[in-house]
Amino acid sequence: MQRLTPREIELMTVLWERGPSTVAGVRDALGDGSAYTTILTLLRVLEEKGHVAREVEGRAHRYAALIDRDDASSSAIDRVLGQFFRGSPERLLTQLVSDRGLDDATLRRLRALLDERLAEDSK
Repeated sequence: MQRLTPREIELMTVLWERGPSTVAGVRDALGDGSAYTTILTLLRVLEEKGHVAREVEGRAHRYAALIDRDDASSSAIDRVLGQFFRGSPERLLTQLVSDRGLDDATLRRLRALLDERLAEDSK
């Protein structure tokens, strides 16, 4: 999967959350005052990369995500692991739990997820 820029991720998030949308719909959902032509250009780039599909509806075009949000996030995590944590999930987890000011409830949920995974692996 080709890498998504931070701005492309913002547009993809709109499509993932709202479903197929027109350029105007994406622009309105972003609510950041971006020009229509800027959003159109970014959607066309995403289409060229194979991340979105375009369907003509009269004079408007409706764009739909072709890649799954989980696949995109998995790819992004792989890049972060490689670039910042030398491929070590343990280093990533250590960073997450050490520096984020996580409350006890969140830490318990994380522990439960790890315990669940360990139990699955031991079967």
